[in-house]
Amino acid sequence: MSTAKTFASQADLEEKQVSFDKLSEHAYAYTAEGDPNTGIVIGDDAVMVIDTQATPLMAQDVIRRIREVTDKPIKYVLLSHYHAVRVLGASAYKAEGCEQIIASQDTYDLIVERGEQDKASEIGRFPRLFRNVETVPAGMTWPTITFNRKMTLWMGSLEVQILQLGRGHTKGDTVVWLPKDRVLFSGDLVEFDATPYAGDAYFQDWPQTLDNIAALQPAKLVPGRGKALQTPADVAAGLAGTRAFVSELFAHVKAGVAKGEDLKAVYKATFAELEKKYGKWVIFAHCMPFDVTRAYDEATQFPDPRIWTAERDVAMWRALEDV
Repeated sequence: MSTAKTFASQADLEEKQVSFDKLSEHAYAYTAEGDPNTGIVIGDDAVMVIDTQATPLMAQDVIRRIREVTDKPIKYVLLSHYHAVRVLGASAYKAEGCEQIIASQDTYDLIVERGEQDKASEIGRFPRLFRNVETVPAGMTWPTITFNRKMTLWMGSLEVQILQLGRGHTKGDTVVWLPKDRVLFSGDLVEFDATPYAGDAYFQDWPQTLDNIAALQPAKLVPGRGKALQTPADVAAGLAGTRAFVSELFAHVKAGVAKGEDLKAVYKATFAELEKKYGKWVIFAHCMPFDVTRAYDEATQFPDPRIWTAERDVAMWRALEDV
């Protein structure tokens, strides 16, 4: 492990190849080689976008792809959770007919509590994803509709279930389920060939939440990062891979805590062990310091995630990476 590791994703400047895949009559996936994904639901009279991209400029490419397949207004934006890299492109959809921004009440509460700090933190971590960040309007992306546990939206004859199936990536995690098509949009609860970011996670809850997703028996699934999963076998692999990563990481951290080891020692040992199996996954080196820090917190004295700030990010990185 290099002692000169570049902070977070600041060295990740290579453009990614975008894919726009049709999953059903009503569902599309916008994916980009491990960058944050966007889901699209096309109803009888309107479109829903699930996660907006990081800036209005990046959202424009999503809109361009949508307009290749439909001219229906994009009436709904759904936030799977509060992270800036997912939500700050929302303003681009206003010109396309956006009437409502939907999120769980837990996500709304997190925006109130830590949205500004998270915005500054993520912009520092992901310079490529936040290019033209000056086009983001001042302030936060605020939901206009909130819900608890379940909301059903009818887009004409298409039933769209908006569900909180449990905590995992954050306490506000929301999935979108199309029961007729058996397509699920998971947000960052599920990743595929990409490292789960767990800096704001609930490690003890996450595996059960994945089991709750599996219980719906989705035939296709759009993860938060990675390719669209288009067979039940691929869906099962995405769920199993995410479950294995978060479970193994938390088990390693808890074992270190039980031995009385400090955070840095636990981080070094956990990184070395998980790198063998997961080191080739997208953003592995970026995520691990944040993931292990949160796991250590949860295993010791902080049941709820502490707020990340740009300053805390850098201090943590320097302490764990010897830079």
